[in-house]
Amino acid sequence: MANHKSKIINRKSKIPLIVITNDDGIASPGLRAAVHAVLDLGEVLIVAPREQQSSAGRAFYGRGDAEPVPYVVDRKHVRAFAVPTSPAIAVRHACLLVADRRPALLISGINYGENIGNGVTISGTVGAALEAANLGVPAMAVSVATASEYHFSHSTDIDFSVAAHFAWQFARRVLAYGMPRGADMLNINVPEGARRTTPWRWTRVARAAYFYSTIEMTPTGKHFTGYEARVDPETLERDADVRAVVIDRVVSVSPLTLDLTARVSVQERARWGE
Repeated sequence: MANHKSKIINRKSKIPLIVITNDDGIASPGLRAAVHAVLDLGEVLIVAPREQQSSAGRAFYGRGDAEPVPYVVDRKHVRAFAVPTSPAIAVRHACLLVADRRPALLISGINYGENIGNGVTISGTVGAALEAANLGVPAMAVSVATASEYHFSHSTDIDFSVAAHFAWQFARRVLAYGMPRGADMLNINVPEGARRTTPWRWTRVARAAYFYSTIEMTPTGKHFTGYEARVDPETLERDADVRAVVIDRVVSVSPLTLDLTARVSVQERARWGE
């Protein structure tokens, strides 16, 4: 009997385990679209925040166990768990507590709204992928550009099919070739109105912000009223993710790293230390 069990485990270990998470919550249609996209690439395990967690970054908060929830996609029962925590902690639940073997890939998304510009670390979608990378798991964050009124929604008005197509394309590449050397995760952003034939481009995170706080003056002082996207084409780098998604309307693929160290030259260090 022990040998029989061993053979079952060995066979299963050869099947890639793909973890799906997000920051919009387990009920998000975007998450369902990601699951649907990669069902043919391996065994899918869903571990996602129980509630909406947008803009959580890589924060660690929330307590509670991963609770199993029924989840059926294309008439297939997929193992799924909801966790009352941040996206990053949901990833730790997935990789360290729930998974029966090392994940071959983690996909975070598909997110309502683009995650581009130098505010990407605010994103819970990106934060979840960074946490997976921190645990040594190849990771992708996938987002689709939408109007801001959809960012905290589970609206069915958004068509995730094209973003799901690109999620499948890049998941297949990562499973076949591994992550690009020097990258810890991929941040993939699909422009609004994209098609399956839309080109994709390697990009860098724009040094400029993309979302800016909006402020109003009232008799009691200044107050935040929300945020809006702003783009200055004159100052954008030619290879910036913002330019790709907003101006050129191509799919942006930014390889990101956990190493946030600035590359300060020896000469500059010497000048600064004088």
